[in-house]
Amino acid sequence: MIQLTPPNPNVQLHLPNGKTLTAPRGTKVGDFLSLVRDDFPAPIVAAIINNEIHELTYPIKVESNCAPVTMDTADGARIYRRSLVFLLEAAFSRCFQEGYLIVDYSVSSGGFYCEVKEREPLSQDEISALEAYMRALVKEDRAFERREAPIQEAIEYFATHGHEDKLRLLKHRRKEYLTLYTLDGHMDYMHGYMVPSTGCLQWFAFKKVDGGFIMQYPRRHAPTTLGPLGDYPKLIRAFRQYGDWLETLRIDNAGALNDAIQSGRADEIVLVSEALHEQHLSEIAQQIAEKKSRIILIAGPSSSGKTTTSRRLAVQLLARGISPYPLELDNYFVDRDATPLDENGEHDFEALEALDLKRLAGDIEQLIGGAEVQLPRYNFKTGRSEEGDAIQLRDGQPIILEGIHGMNPRLIPDHWADSAFRLYVSALTQLNLDRHNRVSTTDTRLIRRMVRDARERGYPAQATLSRWESVRRGEKRHIFPYQENADVMFNSALVYELPALKPLVEPLLRQVSHNAPEYIEARRLLAFLDWFLPLDASLIPSNSIVREFYGGSSLKDFKIWRG
Repeated sequence: MIQLTPPNPNVQLHLPNGKTLTAPRGTKVGDFLSLVRDDFPAPIVAAIINNEIHELTYPIKVESNCAPVTMDTADGARIYRRSLVFLLEAAFSRCFQEGYLIVDYSVSSGGFYCEVKEREPLSQDEISALEAYMRALVKEDRAFERREAPIQEAIEYFATHGHEDKLRLLKHRRKEYLTLYTLDGHMDYMHGYMVPSTGCLQWFAFKKVDGGFIMQYPRRHAPTTLGPLGDYPKLIRAFRQYGDWLETLRIDNAGALNDAIQSGRADEIVLVSEALHEQHLSEIAQQIAEKKSRIILIAGPSSSGKTTTSRRLAVQLLARGISPYPLELDNYFVDRDATPLDENGEHDFEALEALDLKRLAGDIEQLIGGAEVQLPRYNFKTGRSEEGDAIQLRDGQPIILEGIHGMNPRLIPDHWADSAFRLYVSALTQLNLDRHNRVSTTDTRLIRRMVRDARERGYPAQATLSRWESVRRGEKRHIFPYQENADVMFNSALVYELPALKPLVEPLLRQVSHNAPEYIEARRLLAFLDWFLPLDASLIPSNSIVREFYGGSSLKDFKIWRG
């Protein structure tokens, strides 16, 4: 029987493990989840309420479904790291009256490379003092005060404090408000959600490096511990080179890029960016020629632009009278019934052991020795190796091998290591939104992949997003641990590519259903792209790396003549 009843003062929250929590209407979701935090394998840093992500301070006013966001998830890791950056900048502003802090880029073992400008680099004693102050704030468990401010108020605040990078960014802001956070008298905008207080940020450490320092954070697979922090001289050198490129272009943040596009400098940005790429590839080709390398190994993570890079490098080598023979690693897969299995009992085609390393070594040995070799051809339909072409290299003709295992020392015989040239390719983005809000290299590659998947395979963005986590696991296992083995790192990022890809990827992201698990990620990427003005794609040269994803590449069907 239906009857009128007074409003229930309590509200229910339904968890994915079947539990239901009840509390007074308006209770913060973090207070709800504090009762069940031991049910989850990692600290809870946010919550998904009815398929919308919210901070733990969000009040529950209606009956809702709730999935905790923990630090061992992609969203949880981002929230923790973003909050840690805010803690760092608040502590820096309190400890040092001169200079300003820049959070440049991430290192693969878990950390942000940071540096200071307009003063000397921090000494070890200063870094230790900064860390001690941060730990004091963590112990006090200070709340991050959050509020939405009119955009003009935010602009006036940043103008007063001399944040030119943020002013340039906000000049192109379409929304009339900005979410600001305050801690210890320091206020800033952070692109994304935050933890509720400093007490959540217990895991971090510092390491002084040349020119700056690394603030270490925990990795997702071990969210409450800090692993060993390796040395990354080649990676840092690649990032610094890109920083020099940005300086040449007079663009050091997203706001400056938007200003340049708006003022009619787009053609200059595109042409100079492409010229810098071509210049670097020419230098790499010259190194290969001088070394007389017989094996050229090219590797990099998904959507890093390896295909276009390898073909542009081949053109540069051809211009020097060197015609590399492209040996396709995919043809060296073992028969499917011999393919190793992963932890889920499924075929692991990304494992090094999925390749017939013994045959690869033998074929390389004979090819370089001048013998005619019957190459294999892998039949992906039957899952078996068949006979391929019989080929013989000309005297001194090098082999070019492109694949995810190119930097792994086990790929080729040890005695060829000295004559091999290893090229690591990745989109090592350094153009950040501002000095504290980074642009993730992973996000750049994901956007590239969504555009290409939609154009070449007809995949919706939701399909690409659903596969991305698996792709990332393979990269962390098979690619990133070996990146420092490279002779040269080629940064395939282009300062203008996000504005160029934006008109294509935004409609794809908007098609992701609200009920889909990938909806939250689609929303995050849309909010990120909203900071960039679009760029006329007709300006993109036909041999650009961007064309590999956008379409219209003149190198798509390019093949080295094998005669």
